[in-house]
Amino acid sequence: MNTFVIVLHGFVSLVDKVPADKNVKAGWGAFALFIGLIAAVALLCWSMYRHLRKTDQNAAAGVFGDEDKTSSRANSGFDTQA
Repeated sequence: MNTFVIVLHGFVSLVDKVPADKNVKAGWGAFALFIGLIAAVALLCWSMYRHLRKTDQNAAAGVFGDEDKTSSRANSGFDTQA
């Protein structure tokens, strides 16, 4: 198996030449993709914030059943009284 990998690597290096540094650049397309990914993450964070806020409002209204009222997300931190 290792011999096959070595031979395959040698064959690929003969066929697929590495381009020169002056021929390789990211370009505007990659920049647009990067900005698009930033926008997608921002929209996902905004949506998550809205859903968490709705969840807190529904928990305060008692939609989720007879659970303890102190178990909401706002009160679920560590106990500050030692």
